[in-house]
Amino acid sequence: MLESAATIVAEYDDLEKQLADPATHADPTLMRRLNKRYAQLAPTVAAYHAWKSATEDVSAAEELAAEDPAFGEELPALRTHRDETADVLRKLLLPRDEDDDRDVVLEVKAGEGGAESALFAGDLVRMYLRFAERSGWKAEISDATDADLGGYKDVRLTVRAKGTPEPGQAPWARLKYEGGVHRVQRVPVTESQGRIHTSAAGVLVMPDIEEEDEVEFGPNDLKIDVYRSSGPGGQSVNTTDSAVRITHLPSGVVVSCQNEKSQLQNKESALRVLKARLRQIELERREAEASAARKSQVRTVDRSERIRTYNFPENRIADHRTGYKSYNLDTVLDGGLDAVVQSAVDADEAARLAAVGQED
Repeated sequence: MLESAATIVAEYDDLEKQLADPATHADPTLMRRLNKRYAQLAPTVAAYHAWKSATEDVSAAEELAAEDPAFGEELPALRTHRDETADVLRKLLLPRDEDDDRDVVLEVKAGEGGAESALFAGDLVRMYLRFAERSGWKAEISDATDADLGGYKDVRLTVRAKGTPEPGQAPWARLKYEGGVHRVQRVPVTESQGRIHTSAAGVLVMPDIEEEDEVEFGPNDLKIDVYRSSGPGGQSVNTTDSAVRITHLPSGVVVSCQNEKSQLQNKESALRVLKARLRQIELERREAEASAARKSQVRTVDRSERIRTYNFPENRIADHRTGYKSYNLDTVLDGGLDAVVQSAVDADEAARLAAVGQED
């Protein structure tokens, strides 16, 4: 497995030559694509060279130790270093999620629990906005339906990286594990007798669509309606029909957007989300087909299951997929989500390593 990195090194060297070619600089789109791939491969190439160097050091020390036992004293440390570099390289060579470098469209919907669920949906939105801020990303609410007593009935966020993030640090690579049912246990503000209630909100995460992605529509596939944007209580906040609702007739998927200032901006935003949803539906269909064809499959994320519980009386957060548990719920809801996310990343990585080991 480790020797297979040599093909990645060859691709990296070829990219370096292309990027040095003046003709490449004349094509901004090509330049951007090559730079992105070059940045993706850099950590693997560095890890490969480190492993090769460590392996050569061990071989040289073993040869010297055969002639002079004194050189053997260095072998344990050299072998440990070789094994450590091998572990790093092995993880980097695992099959990658092709969307890991993408930005994210994230939707939160109130579920069971009525007003309390809507308030909890608002807490989740704030958590993701703060987490994005801590991660150095740009996050904004692109569409929302406010609830009467606060929070949201449903809300959509876009989360985008600034610049080119390190491998595994883009929004999709970190947030894709958030999809599913999030359960909250606490005393609602409407509860007069201090009883703890349980409610839930759903989170849907989709990789954002890039300019070069092609999601095609037929000439009669879309129904586009325009209407007047409104705020809480139906109060008019616009004097023109700037809000846009797009229905994809073949699938029945409906997307609306009213937060932008103009009808054109709202239409572009809604189309972007529609394409992301349709692409996600297609990816899930392919995954289901591939899953049926495989004898076993490792999945850390299952949007149909209850993935996490937020227990306010105990200040406890628990992830049911990874076994992660901590008593710093207040910190997590303020955006300190890294440890929770990392537990899902680690579990997914361990499962994929085990799967690769079974195939070898």
